[in-house]
Amino acid sequence: MKAIRFHQYGDADVLRYEDVEVPIPSDGQVRVRVAGTTFNGVDANIRAGFMQEPMPLTLPHIPGLDVAGTVDALGDNVSSLQVGDRVVGFLPFVVDGASADYVLASAETLTTAPISIPLTEAAALPLVGLTAWQALFEHADLGSGQRILINGASGAVGGYAVQLAKAAGAHVIATGSASTSEHLLARGADEVVDHTASEVRSAVTETVDVLLNLAPITPEQFATLTTLVGDGGVVVNTTVWMPAPSDEARGVRGIDLYVRSDAHQLSELVARVDRGELVVDVAEQVALPDLASVHSRAAAGTLTGKVVIVPANGQR
Repeated sequence: MKAIRFHQYGDADVLRYEDVEVPIPSDGQVRVRVAGTTFNGVDANIRAGFMQEPMPLTLPHIPGLDVAGTVDALGDNVSSLQVGDRVVGFLPFVVDGASADYVLASAETLTTAPISIPLTEAAALPLVGLTAWQALFEHADLGSGQRILINGASGAVGGYAVQLAKAAGAHVIATGSASTSEHLLARGADEVVDHTASEVRSAVTETVDVLLNLAPITPEQFATLTTLVGDGGVVVNTTVWMPAPSDEARGVRGIDLYVRSDAHQLSELVARVDRGELVVDVAEQVALPDLASVHSRAAAGTLTGKVVIVPANGQR
């Protein structure tokens, strides 16, 4: 089969498109014929070697944390899936990923793919969808009638967070730019603050119950935003290199989110997609041999929207 691998850490040019043996599923695993995977920002950090301590890899390594595809073979003791099942999942950080024609996955990490969207596009759901879900409902315990500020809402996680928060009955304030305002309002934001035109702190005139930070801001900016959170509120942060600030005097808790795979939560997200309650946004599809160019564009700051990576002879 064909796969993208890196044999050493470094810039995007360490990614090689090469022949790799087709993997054989072991006990509890299935082999998935890949329809699509994605590029996530953490992929670049892993490739560059910045995550070696928390995510030790055996090189060469195949990236690709999201997978959508069709079950192709079963290992022993797998009864929950059958050959031909269309599935999605979030793969572990430290094993070979889905930037390949085939990938191995633990059966318990996979769930049935949405039927209302193309299988390739379903790859854009697992990691970022689970990040949004866990931020809102596991860590922030967001509920109806609460106010939430989503900083960095125009990104992939933000798009899901806006939709899920609105569906939960919250009042959603999203930060973005003038060019993303219309899209954020369409996804359910009640207010959009153009962070390029004004200070978010001055534009938000009432306190919020939850601050969800998805943007690479400075510690000083983060501390300023935290003053918008009312007494007893929650700050949830996904930029893990910068800890979430707390305010013990006011009972404001700071939580750093480390997303994990959860097939049950993912199945709920899939159900919402199929009911038309959750939109999966895909900016573009790129062929697997061109994955290095996606990494290069991300490093240059010119990558926008969620990119799905499709094998050269992929399935839909």
